[in-house]
Amino acid sequence: MSISTDRKQAVIKKHARTKGDTGSPEVQIAVLTDRINHLTDHFAKHVKDHHSRRGLLMLVSNRRSLLNYLKKSKPPVYEKLIADLGLRK
Repeated sequence: MSISTDRKQAVIKKHARTKGDTGSPEVQIAVLTDRINHLTDHFAKHVKDHHSRRGLLMLVSNRRSLLNYLKKSKPPVYEKLIADLGLRK
């Protein structure tokens, strides 16, 4: 379950620091969040898809690690990113 190339490019463009930036933590977190949201919608219809659920848990874990790193290294960027993505309620 991956997102379309166009959607991924739009997410990268929105969160990139500079042109061509695809590896910064902000971009990686944004792309992972989009994939997680896509998979969450998938599970509403396909409840018994346990293989994809395992992949979802790995994506969430990876995003959590990146968020912890960003919170520790750049707290203002972390606060802005979670507000943009709507992660904390």
